[in-house]
Amino acid sequence: MNEPYLHIKNLKVNFKTFEGSKNVLNIDELKIFKGEAYGIIGESGTGKTILALSILKLIESPPGEIISGEILLEGEDLLKLSSKSLQKKVRGRKISMIFQDPMSTLNPVFTVGSQLENVIIETQGINRKKAYEKSVEMIKTVKLSDAERVMDKYPHELSGGQRQRVIIALALSCGADFIIADEPTRNLDVTIQAGILKLMKEIQKEMNVTILFIANNPGLISSICDKAGILYRGQIIEKGTTREVLKSPKHPYTFALLNAVPRSKEDRVDLNKFIMKETEESPADGCIFFSKCLKRKESCKKPQSLLKINDNHYVRCHLWEEDIV
Repeated sequence: MNEPYLHIKNLKVNFKTFEGSKNVLNIDELKIFKGEAYGIIGESGTGKTILALSILKLIESPPGEIISGEILLEGEDLLKLSSKSLQKKVRGRKISMIFQDPMSTLNPVFTVGSQLENVIIETQGINRKKAYEKSVEMIKTVKLSDAERVMDKYPHELSGGQRQRVIIALALSCGADFIIADEPTRNLDVTIQAGILKLMKEIQKEMNVTILFIANNPGLISSICDKAGILYRGQIIEKGTTREVLKSPKHPYTFALLNAVPRSKEDRVDLNKFIMKETEESPADGCIFFSKCLKRKESCKKPQSLLKINDNHYVRCHLWEEDIV
């Protein structure tokens, strides 16, 4: 079997707080293969962005600190590289990141064209004329019409969807073949979201780009990703093919998360059917969902590990065989 393109092992990230050091990310293993689209699903505050920033070694320290682990990109441990080496070899060159707010990435005082050209010149070492031609090509790649006109526009002159397409063009312009998309459609209209997702899927297939897609909406993951992992309080509690995880969830939290989405405008979701109010903390070594789980048992206080359901599906819950969801 091929080696994974990105392989995360035993990654632990802590943050210092007034109450002491708190663990915010604890990934025992995550494998993403070349040309694959992998989705990470979870609520806000569960550690999704921390995972993305850890891969690029951009955790602000203090308060954040990567305690242990390996992040292997094509076999090379990124955590062992210096900031200078990462900047020169990895960030923007092998890995690019797309944020949910394009205006946090684009400089408002420069035209789209000049920003694309500067990135291409910096990463590919070509002259301004060739950089312009390459920039126009990238604008066309992300399906923006009248590319030359777009090049002359400032970010504020574009719509939210257009700006997000420019960000995708910037990521591709770097020559990166691994893109981390951190909720890239969160602030967009539903119809615009669909267009961006379709574009990313096309780029993945046509250019063999590897994508780590982060979202709190399972529906977005189902439309673009081959595999998916459910993140809860910094741990992956279920993972596998997107179809199996979303169509046949085995963890009570995954089941609750999927059922928290209303089926229609008239549908009202009663979360009390899926989770309980937190009256006590989860045991330190046991299931992290223990305090909210309606199906919990005393045995759930024991250490939990990812259990194999089949070759494509794993869950961190030893009650899954009891058909609790």
